[in-house]
Amino acid sequence: MLNLIFLQDAAGTAAQGGGWGFWVMMILIFVVFYFFMIRPQTKKQKELQKQREAMKKGDKVVSAGGIYGIIKEVQDNAFLIEIAKDVVIKIDKGSVYASADDAQQAPKEEKK
Repeated sequence: MLNLIFLQDAAGTAAQGGGWGFWVMMILIFVVFYFFMIRPQTKKQKELQKQREAMKKGDKVVSAGGIYGIIKEVQDNAFLIEIAKDVVIKIDKGSVYASADDAQQAPKEEKK
């Protein structure tokens, strides 16, 4: 009997004062998600977009499917990439990344 009284009292006070606390917690959760998940991902996407816009003929690239090649032509929404001698494929700009080999060589050249 005593346990039922405590349970009812705890439930009653939680319902009365829980309104503001709930909204404060929801706002804090949103702020945490924004600063730890959404904002870093947005920055990363902007940086990747800048890299893609800076790519030019002769750059070494890797496609999202793992195909390595050299850019032969830059089009509006795609790259023409040579993957072997006289083998050129067309790949969407959104699925092309700078080659890791090319990225590692760039800092070495800048230090000289």
